[in-house]
Amino acid sequence: MTMFLANSSPISVSLSSRTKLLPSSLSSSVNGSSGVRFSNRNVGCKIKVHASKEANNGPVLDITFEPFEEVKKEFFNIPTNPHVSLARQKYSDQCEAALNAQINVEYNVSYVYHAMYAYFDRDNNMRGGRVMLQSMLMPLSEFDHAEKSDALNAMELALSLEKLNNEKLLNLHSIANEKNDTHLVDFIESQFLVGQVEDIKKISEYVAQLRRVGKGHGVWHFDQMLLNGGVAA
Repeated sequence: MTMFLANSSPISVSLSSRTKLLPSSLSSSVNGSSGVRFSNRNVGCKIKVHASKEANNGPVLDITFEPFEEVKKEFFNIPTNPHVSLARQKYSDQCEAALNAQINVEYNVSYVYHAMYAYFDRDNNMRGGRVMLQSMLMPLSEFDHAEKSDALNAMELALSLEKLNNEKLLNLHSIANEKNDTHLVDFIESQFLVGQVEDIKKISEYVAQLRRVGKGHGVWHFDQMLLNGGVAA
């Protein structure tokens, strides 16, 4: 087999006549008496096959792969924009926008169902209160940073959000304490504040780890450690 790649020397390898091992996407046609010509119609790859004989080895096919002209076209170039996925192919902006709109619809429908649940469950609520769901702001969709890794930037944001959430819980706790609502005070302390402190501590460790490992391979290694059970404090 002789393979010709762009800007490289040909590589010669012998291939047996068992052509069934070739990809099923390759179509074949007889090319005169010299042998068979295969053509991959999907990517424009052309393969020439010529029958030859070697001593004591029987028929052998010499295959020459011509340059892949299709990969030179712009739509086959690998994206370099960090905001464009390497896996993106023939995925139109219109389809992406429509899908994102549908995701937003699904979230809003789910939010309405939460409101319905709260309404029909209110008579059975432990304290007899009413849930009043409010509007929410659109979150960020990109977390890259010029100096930090996107992982560190996102984790620092998560730490800030957890600290903000803890601050709001403390404010709620203060109001409950001020109104002598001992039940609500106990509920906030046991169900939220303890777990909130633990979460802040854990995310703080993650931020410290990511600041030490830097960008690139360090972030990948950190991610693998998380998948395998966590990182060292």
